[in-house]
Amino acid sequence: MIELLRRRRSIRRFQDRPVPPEVVDLLVETALRAPSSRGFNPWHFVVVRDPAVLEKLAGAKPHGASFLKNAPLGIVVAADPGVSDVWVEDASIAAILLHLAAADLGLGSCWIQLRRRPHDENRSACEFVRELLGMPPELEVLAILAVGYPDEEKKPHPADSLQRGKVSYGKYGLQGCESAGGKKKA
Repeated sequence: MIELLRRRRSIRRFQDRPVPPEVVDLLVETALRAPSSRGFNPWHFVVVRDPAVLEKLAGAKPHGASFLKNAPLGIVVAADPGVSDVWVEDASIAAILLHLAAADLGLGSCWIQLRRRPHDENRSACEFVRELLGMPPELEVLAILAVGYPDEEKKPHPADSLQRGKVSYGKYGLQGCESAGGKKKA
């Protein structure tokens, strides 16, 4: 798992190559196996493969979504706040599992944040996506994941770039795991 986390990066350029249905099925299974608070499973997913729809979704917000038009697959991650008050967390867990599964399957992915983002001055990105995809009004759209075979290669972030100063042991501000009674790793 740690090797997968080390190599996974946000990918915004994709090969012109479809994701096979059996791989899409594995991604869907991953999403549906995501843990959720009290097992309420408030999330809903819309798998989009139609290039014309992906191009429209790429315009869901003014910035940071345009690369979706060149992805062979988009997965809309939404949830019903009426089912769970922690729908954001539950949907986010499902989304990160999708990212990790995609990486494990040799795919690249990138999160497109939509929650609390405008589409234009008249409606939110969430409203735009709901209308475009015929989703019921009670669903809130958290994000869209662009997924496909990478057409760019990114090196893992170096270990020395990790923000270890943001980790405390035993009590906020204590650095080093010996502070928590453990042995510090060399």
